[in-house]
Amino acid sequence: MAVTAPNPTLVLRYADVGIATYASLRVVGQPDTTVTWVIEEPALGTVRDLLVDALPDPKPAESPRDAIERAITAGSFATPAAEQELADIVGGHLIPAAGWQLIAEHARPPRPALFVAPTARLATVPWPVLAMPGDRRRLLELTDILMAAPPNIANSPRNPRRWNDRRDGAPLLILDPRVPGQRPDSALGSVLGRPDAGSLLSRHFAALRERRDVLPAVDSVVDLFRSTDADRAWLARHLTRQPSRLLFVGHATAGDGDAGHADRAAVHLADPQPLTAAEMMTNRLPIPPRAALLACASGGDYRFDEATGLVAALILGGATLVTATLWSLPTTAGYRQFCGPAGELADPMAEAVIAVDSAHQVEDAGRAVNSWQRRQMSRWRAGDVTASPLYWAALATFAVDGSR
Repeated sequence: MAVTAPNPTLVLRYADVGIATYASLRVVGQPDTTVTWVIEEPALGTVRDLLVDALPDPKPAESPRDAIERAITAGSFATPAAEQELADIVGGHLIPAAGWQLIAEHARPPRPALFVAPTARLATVPWPVLAMPGDRRRLLELTDILMAAPPNIANSPRNPRRWNDRRDGAPLLILDPRVPGQRPDSALGSVLGRPDAGSLLSRHFAALRERRDVLPAVDSVVDLFRSTDADRAWLARHLTRQPSRLLFVGHATAGDGDAGHADRAAVHLADPQPLTAAEMMTNRLPIPPRAALLACASGGDYRFDEATGLVAALILGGATLVTATLWSLPTTAGYRQFCGPAGELADPMAEAVIAVDSAHQVEDAGRAVNSWQRRQMSRWRAGDVTASPLYWAALATFAVDGSR
């Protein structure tokens, strides 16, 4: 099959119909390339069970602490060998041989962009790690992976902001805001730990402040962390200053999946009550062209049949590229508690924050996130257990309007 586009775009789409899931893969502009298939319930069940075992989200009757310990020490993301097994099985169940062949035929420099549109059953699939059966090349090695915004969001009336118009502006940084009434070690306590001018994150943001203005304007880099002022009114005021991009690191609450209310997903600011996706949409908060939400399952829109969660709220507010997480990221303190001697000095949470913040400063931010993920994957597969896929594989970048 000949490749006619120098930098093709592929679309991988799934649809739940009854107990089965239907799927298609196509190359944009080449209708004769479309591959379709059906995934039956036994295969879906195998994928679901593997992911439940791998991810740090609590199982029924499992505490958050126990879930983190399981994920770090015993789950399918605990060792490179276990992760390879997961990659082989999930890669074989979710994409058939003909689909992998189509991807491989287009996997030449520059890498094609692969837009993935999953379903509620597949909302937490770590697409970068999927392995090609019999080959073991990963989907992330063959393509740059982006998440497709749901059609009802991409096609809604929007006022998208242009990166080229904002790129020289100040980024808005919301780093671990202090939720009222929450102790640092409580459920909604500190994500990044005690602010320290010598920490990896502080040094990164100090260097950023030397190059450009940032919002909020603070006297010291440590004042960017654990703010007690960053409530919803503060956010609304700062968004009117037309920041170039938004970076939020903190807590999020997923919508109530059983009831199907994606718009109840929320981020926790320095307010007694969280800021929901519904409130963002109702108040039409003006979101900059790029946004990153590094918070628990902030990218979980596809967990719902009506995908109107936090990512949707940001896109409807003006963003054209949003990086979020598909599951909860263990804090560095939580990781160090269970990682063993090899990771006692590791700071995987800080590495992920720095990687996303750095990627969102360059031309093709989504591709830059992918590049960092590839580097982390190489470290991991070479035996560096501190490059845990619990962090890099959780990142998903949603893109619309030609953003990459």
